[in-house]
Amino acid sequence: MKFSSKRGILSAMGMTAVCFVGAAAHGQAGSPSGQATPAKPLMSEQFFKNVQVLKGIPVDQFLGTMGFIAASLSVNCTECHSAGGRGMIRDYAADTPKKQKARQMMLMVKAINQANFGGTHRVTCWTCHRSDTQPPETPSLAVQNGAVPDRDPNDIEVPDEPIPSPTADQILDKYIQALGGAERLAGITSFTAKGTYAGFDTNLDKVPAEVYAKFPGQSTAIVHRSEKAENITTYDGRNGWIAMTNTVLPVKSLTGGELDGAQLDAEMFFPAGIKKYLRDWQVGFPPTTVDDHLVQVVQATAPGGSRVKLFFDAKSGLLVRVARFADTALGFNPSQVDYSDYRDLAGVKVPFHWTLTWTDGRSDFDMTDVQTNVPIDEGKFGESVLPKAATP
Repeated sequence: MKFSSKRGILSAMGMTAVCFVGAAAHGQAGSPSGQATPAKPLMSEQFFKNVQVLKGIPVDQFLGTMGFIAASLSVNCTECHSAGGRGMIRDYAADTPKKQKARQMMLMVKAINQANFGGTHRVTCWTCHRSDTQPPETPSLAVQNGAVPDRDPNDIEVPDEPIPSPTADQILDKYIQALGGAERLAGITSFTAKGTYAGFDTNLDKVPAEVYAKFPGQSTAIVHRSEKAENITTYDGRNGWIAMTNTVLPVKSLTGGELDGAQLDAEMFFPAGIKKYLRDWQVGFPPTTVDDHLVQVVQATAPGGSRVKLFFDAKSGLLVRVARFADTALGFNPSQVDYSDYRDLAGVKVPFHWTLTWTDGRSDFDMTDVQTNVPIDEGKFGESVLPKAATP
């Protein structure tokens, strides 16, 4: 994926922290509400000007939809929002020929799906564009007769005749045992970590970061981009927010798939309750690999309805990837967290490194100072941790 060509769209809108929470925030099943109950969100047309098609959706879903378009065409903000394309953006709300064309295409896709697929996202920008602004019109002989590229493991589905596989319970039990066993996992009720973060918003330089997680279902991640700029992602067991200084949108409430993702990550920090938190478990996927590891794939559904795929190393049983799919106005936005460098901590194996990948880039988090079962003040979670100037 051409991350360098698309950096503008999400960094300008402050989406980096959305992805950071995917790696940094975890928790244990049994959050106060069970299912997240979001606060009333800010709608797209209330914050942005000249919104004509994507009205009536929360700001975070609006930004996610922009990210979906950017990923599908491998472009950034300047492609549509500057009159000449690839230029300096002086007014995001101003109309340009490409913005007008994008609106027409969104309405076309919506009409196709409504007329043929009951309104579900079967045809999307990605269906035709596949990381190109100009969809190909002619079959490619090179693709037809050449080597077929490996399929993205996130895309594999259960065939009509499922592949023989251990049950979801068996795979999850092996995972829990590989981590140290259910009893030891249940004994850890809080988690703090200090380390470093590196992403496109830091020019890939490593900057200080800290993580707090507390049972049940509370988590906060803070990235110190500079002395005067930081990203804060927090989930209090019911609602989630992202605050980013020096951005167009200083604070953003999480809704829909993004809130589902924040809750999922919070629940998985202490995975002893994963069976109860997720539902509709499904196995039978064809064999696939992640970073040359043969993996067993298990699919489930989060309480808010988002689809989740978990990839477990077939040999060790450890979790190597979690993929989530957040619904947007145009289609499902994938994001994934890849875990590695498992180390023993108080008799429990913990991943000290994780990599986030989403539609506009990737970032890495390395933990260096990890402590368990330490007191964490309630002020570390929820709105109270947000900068006062950024609090809605």
